[in-house]
Amino acid sequence: MSFIKKIMGIPLVARIAIGLVIGVVLGLLVPGATFISVLGQLFIGALKGVAPILVLLLVISSLSSAGKNLGVRFRTVILLYISSTLIAAVIAVVASYLFPVTIALTELAEESSAPSSLSDVFKNLLNNMVMNPVACVMNGNYVGILFWAILTGLSIRKFTEDATKDMLKDISTAVSVIISWIIQTAPFGILGIAFDSVSKNGLGIFSSYGKLILILVSCMFFQALVINPIIVAICLKRNPYPLVFRCLRESAITAFFTRSSAANIPINMSLCEKLGLEKDFYSVSIPLGATINMDGAAITITVMSLAAAFSTGVQVNIVMALLLSIVATLGACGASGVAGGSLLLIPMACSMLGVSQEVAMQMVSIGFIIGIIQDSIETALNSSSDVLITATADFMQKNKAAK
Repeated sequence: MSFIKKIMGIPLVARIAIGLVIGVVLGLLVPGATFISVLGQLFIGALKGVAPILVLLLVISSLSSAGKNLGVRFRTVILLYISSTLIAAVIAVVASYLFPVTIALTELAEESSAPSSLSDVFKNLLNNMVMNPVACVMNGNYVGILFWAILTGLSIRKFTEDATKDMLKDISTAVSVIISWIIQTAPFGILGIAFDSVSKNGLGIFSSYGKLILILVSCMFFQALVINPIIVAICLKRNPYPLVFRCLRESAITAFFTRSSAANIPINMSLCEKLGLEKDFYSVSIPLGATINMDGAAITITVMSLAAAFSTGVQVNIVMALLLSIVATLGACGASGVAGGSLLLIPMACSMLGVSQEVAMQMVSIGFIIGIIQDSIETALNSSSDVLITATADFMQKNKAAK
């Protein structure tokens, strides 16, 4: 028992790092021990299984008893979400022109279902919003979950007694405790995920398609370490880096390994609580951010689409490239909150550039190959910036109220 207490006394981040190293070593030494990868599957499955229920309950509970200042914070956070995503897409355009990437495209990729136009993305979003609420929870459809939760929360706020609102708070708290228990098993989950990746692809996976990965990762790091801090500094008029680094340390690391903004929602909720943010606000803002705050997705869509154009000799003028930034921003808002969610939006962006769907689907397949790096860092950026922007909007409102 004392040994377990000592282990639990080690910071979670350190335990995750240990699990990662063990997973990589086992993947190299005993790649045939596939049962180890089950640990990762169970961890991600548990998070994804309970996260939709948590989001539904928290949003309903928060809106049912929300304060009067909620609207001001929401206008701010939505504006910041969209602005940062658009800036990320523009950065990706600039980087792609400064360091154009071409990929050898030889074999035709198999066709798969992907949105062919921006109108298809919006149609899918609208259809997801009105999906059966039970089906939304079962399928992890967070757009639908948010839609029904908002309607339910507002109706409960207006037409029910305080006892009902208190009961919802108690239930959401109980589910949050379950999530915290699951998060403590993260080192074992990371061990299984690392083992699965290394045993199947070897360490060589980290060097394949090096230049493409370098452009993607550089844009994402620039967004995380330069652009986002500038946004925070302008809004809060103070040194942004303590807040930025805390969000990266406590949110980005776990999101990097789970590769799911949706699965990282409970971790972001916990961080918001530690930061002292208003629960009525962040319990809605964080799930919303996991759906529409997609800096990394916008970068991925833009860079991969322009790489497809450059690789096939399609001429893309700067006006069309900037228009691509807007399309990538809007399309990224419809990207799924699960691993690889942005990749199937690449054909949509390619279509507006005049790149064939066959080539676009090859880029999608390449995206899945480099996904262990690209998608991991993309999700880390997306998820950590959810907390960063939520905290920025909350602190802005508190600073105004203090004056």
